Amino acid sequence: MRYIDYVQLNPFQKFGYNFVKFFKKLPGTLAKFFKAVGLGIVHFFTGIGKGFAGYGKRFVKGDIFVKLSYLIMGLSNMVRGQIIKGLIFLLTEIAYISFAIMFGWQYISKLWVTNPLFHGTIQKYEPGVAAYVGAEGSEWTTGAGRGKKEILAHDNSMIILLYGVLAIIITVLFIALYIASTKSAYKVAEMKKNGEHVEGFREEIQQFFDEKFHVTLLTVPCVLIGAFTILPMLFMILIAFTNYDSAHTVPNQLFGWIGFETFSEVTNVVGSARKAQTFIYLTQWTIIWAIFATFSNYIFGMIVALMINKKGIKLKSLWRTLFVVVVAVPQFVSLLVMSQMLNSDTGAINLALKEWFGMNPIKFLDGEVLTARITIIVVNIWVGIPYTILITSGILMNIPADLYESATIDGAGPVKSFMKITLPYMLFVTTPYLITSFIGNINNFNVIYLLTQNGGPVIKDFEAYNASGTDILVTWLFKLTMNYNDYALASAIGILVFIVCATLSLITFNVTKSAKDEEAFS
Repeated sequence: MRYIDYVQLNPFQKFGYNFVKFFKKLPGTLAKFFKAVGLGIVHFFTGIGKGFAGYGKRFVKGDIFVKLSYLIMGLSNMVRGQIIKGLIFLLTEIAYISFAIMFGWQYISKLWVTNPLFHGTIQKYEPGVAAYVGAEGSEWTTGAGRGKKEILAHDNSMIILLYGVLAIIITVLFIALYIASTKSAYKVAEMKKNGEHVEGFREEIQQFFDEKFHVTLLTVPCVLIGAFTILPMLFMILIAFTNYDSAHTVPNQLFGWIGFETFSEVTNVVGSARKAQTFIYLTQWTIIWAIFATFSNYIFGMIVALMINKKGIKLKSLWRTLFVVVVAVPQFVSLLVMSQMLNSDTGAINLALKEWFGMNPIKFLDGEVLTARITIIVVNIWVGIPYTILITSGILMNIPADLYESATIDGAGPVKSFMKITLPYMLFVTTPYLITSFIGNINNFNVIYLLTQNGGPVIKDFEAYNASGTDILVTWLFKLTMNYNDYALASAIGILVFIVCATLSLITFNVTKSAKDEEAFS
């Protein structure tokens, strides 16, 4: 379509045209996205290959001290005058070997046990007498004799997995340091051979407060991210590939690896269809909820912001202050109050309706699933639009006034000015906010859980797997872990949600004008 034809379309036609255009471009965008992911993976392994090539090249070209440094870290540095640096490499090697022998290897080796023979507690027994689980010191009798149980030290799968992952991470970091030590050994040998100045320890430390100051600043945050984000994330991802559920609870039982079996159950490839049916049902509601929660807040918030910023409106500061006060109240407090007000028996709203109109109590949250879902969306609008009002108010005040004046001179009314100036400008600036808001609503735990407490009404269409009518995926995940100890399924759901959210965010953002033309608005 030519541009002159496009500008003559009405707003609904433009929306339809852009909607169709987006889905026509979607396959190509997906192909580019997965191609970029594939190229990233290829580059990663290519980099590893080049690293091994450089590792071998340095060994071949290096002198005897460089070659010995492959076995004794820091030797080449110490011989060439970098005593402290060489000692740090050597002490690190000694520390890691000690760690691996006394701690790390015993947990790494246990990670590969896929079908544990013993489930937590192991009992001693007399020759010829079978042992079985029971309380410590309790008596038992079999055909072969009589004795007392004795509880022995037993393994804890959670500890094995956690310490095993920690040991692997430390091993990877040590390997990276080991490669760096071989590079340093070869580099200092070449510098000495060419008569160049070899930097001392004090000079190298000084660099971390000068040209390498960014490394100094980022070290502590990276360590904390690794300890409190990456390690727990890897731990929870690995849980999805185990059979850690209510039948394999620690410390009394061990859980083992089952591969992709949990994912197969969720997608109805193997096992019962109950989990898959529940997953599809809640996924549909999660998407519907995210769409309504995002765009209702956005549209109504923009409308109220336009009303406040309209010329002739008095006490603008007062209205903005009132909305700021609403935001200042913790959201969980507002939601808990609303939950009590909407109670079908003792809620203030039902009591008022009965007192004023003689109406029977309305089951807002514990009756029909559709009624509960509509109630949640309405309450979310009430607690959500103040945030949109504050965001859009600042943007509206920055739209050049001469654009509206020019539009008025050309005969444009308020609706046309909104569709041609206000809305395009708002969408251009707030598209990243809309994307993050949509993804945030997919994982919006507070509104659903605090309003319904247990997920709302029972699903009547089928026998759901530990889920209720208003549960979204994140609240279902919470119930599976906290109420039913089904950690493997919850972890698998978390991984699937992350993959979908990350893919949608990256693709949607990269096709928006905000990303393609972030320098200007037209």
